Amino acid sequence: MKFKLLPLTAVFCLALLLPLAAQAGDEEAAASDKPSFSASQTVQLTAMVEVINHETRQVVLRGPQGKLRTITLSENAQNLDQVQVGDTVNIEYVQHMSIEVFTNDGMEPGVGSIAAEANAAKGETPAGMIMESRVVTATVEEINIEANTFKLKWPGDEIKEYVAQDPENLKKAEVGDLVVATYTEALAMSLNEVTAE
Repeated sequence: MKFKLLPLTAVFCLALLLPLAAQAGDEEAAASDKPSFSASQTVQLTAMVEVINHETRQVVLRGPQGKLRTITLSENAQNLDQVQVGDTVNIEYVQHMSIEVFTNDGMEPGVGSIAAEANAAKGETPAGMIMESRVVTATVEEINIEANTFKLKWPGDEIKEYVAQDPENLKKAEVGDLVVATYTEALAMSLNEVTAE
């Protein structure tokens, strides 16, 4: 299973456009009184197997509204031979995004990612999960309370200006603070029904 993560700067821009009611900080961020944001979305559905290509390990799934999606399974998915056209699979897709501001102790902007995969053992009912997280850090370069704007320095020394959704957050941050943006996607699939031959 493969999917492509959104660039973190795009995710950050999306977070700035969300309504204030969606903004919520965790207890740790609240204790430090620095701005934070967190949002999650989970989609559960059942899809039907339309096409299987055992050589390329691609499976085409048809969702509830008839949309087709191609999933590429890794070599670790050992039970593809048990899946047939017409079978249905349960799918759960989770997206999570968080943006937190911390007092910086000298860190420079950076980027990193981590991925994990789990699959059913050979001979078990076909199932698998993949999760990927990407973390990007930026430093606060400028805060302009009068204009309600701030500038962040991203990896590669790119500096971008943003408008604050909540002006009070600008009073809680300081030039030099570290902004940590994390975007996670997880996809889990399991065979729901095997078509009788």
